[in-house]
Amino acid sequence: MQNTENTVVERELELKLVLSPERSIPVPARLAYRTDDPYAVHITFHVGSEYPVNWTFARELLVEGVFRPCGHGDVRIWPTKVDGRDIVLMALSSPDGDALLEAPSAQVSAWLERTLRAVPPGTESEQLGIDDGLAELLATTSVADDLWLHDPWPSDESQDGEV
Repeated sequence: MQNTENTVVERELELKLVLSPERSIPVPARLAYRTDDPYAVHITFHVGSEYPVNWTFARELLVEGVFRPCGHGDVRIWPTKVDGRDIVLMALSSPDGDALLEAPSAQVSAWLERTLRAVPPGTESEQLGIDDGLAELLATTSVADDLWLHDPWPSDESQDGEV
């Protein structure tokens, strides 16, 4: 059954934009998950700035990326350690450029746990009401549908005795 109440799970955190192995700069970011868009996670970089940057990709990709390398193309995510700290690296690619971002693994994992409690894996389609909508479409046909289903043209074949 469709969840009529939209829940938003958000977390603000500071990511690091990796410029080189020796240099990175802090980037304020917001992770957001909405139950009305249950397959996606949204990340806004440069929160509070005049030109925030928004990325949206599959929640499943981030969940997997916390544990092992995954993704290809525009979004690739993998766990690693830097100076003894567990981090998650996100490589994002767009026509405007590429970015390598470092996120604290514990904070990302805690936020993901909250999203998984809001909408457990495998129940995402229930949030969208796809089954309810499909059932409505396939419900008993209306009178107008019954008329449409009947052959509106008489047969061209005449029966014996007919003119």
